[in-house]
Amino acid sequence: MMKAAGLLAVVPVSVILTISFLVLVVLRKVDEKGIKAFGYVVLALLWVAALVIFSGGIYKMATGKPKMPCMMMDKGPMPMMDKAPMPMPNKPKIGK
Repeated sequence: MMKAAGLLAVVPVSVILTISFLVLVVLRKVDEKGIKAFGYVVLALLWVAALVIFSGGIYKMATGKPKMPCMMMDKGPMPMMDKAPMPMPNKPKIGK
């Protein structure tokens, strides 16, 4: 079941590719060079983001584990958690 969770990467990839298609449609109608260059940069960044998400989903499906494991899970409890909690200061009453 964990390997099938990689298929969920299709959802954000499809959203990103839809947005990139809309950027491409707008770029066809724009005549200014500066805006066109900015649009192509945005388009390239969207495609790279879609590729990273898609490759992470493929990796998850192939191996069954996430691409970047949670660092906090490996370290165990936080060092401050084994000490006694700090006492809370008394709050002054407002209005008296």
